[in-house]
Amino acid sequence: MSNSETGVLLGAADIRELAAALGVRPTKQRGQNFVIDANTVRRIVRTAEVGPEDVVVEVGPGLGSLTLALLDTADRVVAVEIDDVLAGALPATIGARLPAKADSFALVHSDAMLVRELPGPAPTALVANLPYNVAVPVLLHMLDTFPTIERTLVMVQAEVADRLAAAPGSKVYGVPSVKANWYADVKRAGSIGRNVFWPAPNVDSGLVSLVRRAEPVKTTASKKEVFAVVDAAFAQRRKTLRAALAGWAGSAAAAEAALVAAGVSPQARGEALTVEEFARIAEHKGAAS
Repeated sequence: MSNSETGVLLGAADIRELAAALGVRPTKQRGQNFVIDANTVRRIVRTAEVGPEDVVVEVGPGLGSLTLALLDTADRVVAVEIDDVLAGALPATIGARLPAKADSFALVHSDAMLVRELPGPAPTALVANLPYNVAVPVLLHMLDTFPTIERTLVMVQAEVADRLAAAPGSKVYGVPSVKANWYADVKRAGSIGRNVFWPAPNVDSGLVSLVRRAEPVKTTASKKEVFAVVDAAFAQRRKTLRAALAGWAGSAAAAEAALVAAGVSPQARGEALTVEEFARIAEHKGAAS
């Protein structure tokens, strides 16, 4: 018997019923779009390769569509929810639909950007339907704060998915691409249409898979130093790195010295560089002195 037949997962009618009972109207401000299609959440869990030994952290569980599918498969799920009403209702939804797994579920009522620790065993996976406006900062914060997260699958606006998974040289390659790549190998893992959400957004969504690097980027520079170079390079992305990094290095000449020492052309632009090259530039700050 499949999940839908046992009534574990939420369908469109269930979602609307729950929302009405709670007086919940999805808000644009929080970028709330609830997934109303059971096949989509099953596909997300499958694509995320969640298994019975996984401890999954989910950000923004909403009414619980994805939470139930994750809990049905994983060992344990910890959901981080900022919304008071949704956070208050979720444990009851889990208890009603998946009582056998209620003890394997924990709720953290907080802004994900402020979360520094999670209850119970360390998370092995992050799976989330992230609101467009906070997707990148939340993703990077979680990867940074919880180094035990090996696999991540996030559903984000298609444009954000493209940016995260972009390779050097691509038009949409930028700060999110480089920073995500500091932590993980990143790739697009599928597309999601608008009709699986309520309310239906006016953009398509995409799945992004991030598998943590087995070996971190080899560098003597700190993450903060590397990210400072990345931010400077893309703040004026049309400029050559010699010009774009002048403020970061102290002068255009100092920027040129760092670039040459790092083996990067001063005439190159940020969008052509790998995360490893940004790290080398960070290592050679002050090369002229």
